[in-house]
Amino acid sequence: MSNQDIRERFWELPLTELNPREWELLCDGCARCCLKKLQDEDAGKLVYTRVVCRYLDQQKCSCTAYRQRNQLVPDCLVLDMSVLQASVDWFPDTCAYKLRYQNQPLPDWHPLLSGSRDRMQALGIAVTGRVISEDYVHDDGLEEHVIRWVRA
Repeated sequence: MSNQDIRERFWELPLTELNPREWELLCDGCARCCLKKLQDEDAGKLVYTRVVCRYLDQQKCSCTAYRQRNQLVPDCLVLDMSVLQASVDWFPDTCAYKLRYQNQPLPDWHPLLSGSRDRMQALGIAVTGRVISEDYVHDDGLEEHVIRWVRA
């Protein structure tokens, strides 16, 4: 797909009107969706941990196994409209997909608006420098890594 397929200000369109390239470009690359989450069954509350998937390149905030991620990590969500509709409450409140699904504008730090990832990094939106790989945390120890700097 060429750059000609990317429409001007496509991020203002309804998500259902985005082509596959535009859909991918909507992601700000913060990697907050790669944080391990815990669900409090009694309270129904979702909390995030600072533990990330082993395939996350923490400096670039990108998946090193993006094309195979669903085969390597079966519970990794491959985001499309049906997944978004079913799981919107699991996405961080800063997520462009969640915001646009809720008919909200993108924040001014989003790379599509600011022109780079610098502002997002400066505001601490990206997970870089704040996380630990699941390779170093036992599943029973996830509760020790609950964070409060991400909300759903």
